[in-house]
Amino acid sequence: MSIGTFPDLLIRDLHVDDRPRERLIKQGPQSLSNQELIAILLRTGTKRESVLSLANRVLIYFEKLHELKHATLEEIMSIKGIGQAKAVQLLAAIELGRRLSQKQVESRFTIRSPKDAASFLMPEMASLQQEHFVALYLNVKNQVIHKQTIFIGSLNSSIVHPREIFKEAVKRSAASIICAHNHPSGNAAPSPEDIEVTKRLQEAGFIIGIELIDHIIIGDHQYYSLKEQGYI
Repeated sequence: MSIGTFPDLLIRDLHVDDRPRERLIKQGPQSLSNQELIAILLRTGTKRESVLSLANRVLIYFEKLHELKHATLEEIMSIKGIGQAKAVQLLAAIELGRRLSQKQVESRFTIRSPKDAASFLMPEMASLQQEHFVALYLNVKNQVIHKQTIFIGSLNSSIVHPREIFKEAVKRSAASIICAHNHPSGNAAPSPEDIEVTKRLQEAGFIIGIELIDHIIIGDHQYYSLKEQGYI
């Protein structure tokens, strides 16, 4: 029986082997649906609604699981049946998942190509709802030794100061850098401003002796490498 087909079922109405917690223990978390995983986090429903039904409404409210990544405490609590305690449990699980995912990516990741850089950045940057300008600092083996968000907001050549980016590169003894920013629109094509910023950073890096390897633009599961396209 598919639990997702009967969201109003109470946990006690299910056969013991069909209950989310028991299935997780016996079959592993990968065997559970998104609804069942959320139900485990919520733990209980309300007097009038099962935890499975409540979990289903959470998914409906956010339309897709990915949008939970940006949920605020207030948004989650606006769902009928979810108080502060349940909302906090969900937010804690979401944040833990985000940190674990990023930590796996960040452990001395080696960048050998624009695709590698995009793979490193995309899990975090593709879903951002504001533009973030980020710098990756690499050692002589092209391993990422540090990542730093330089600023948040629309890209403007007057805002992106080479001194801020290269000051950190000198501090970290970086051999080279890769810059990146996202386009919340999803279209990764560069604007004239993007190209101008890239040229300014390349010139500054040449003077300082720290090479700008690439400038990556992250869109909706796509990327644009200014190096690949001949701008660097």
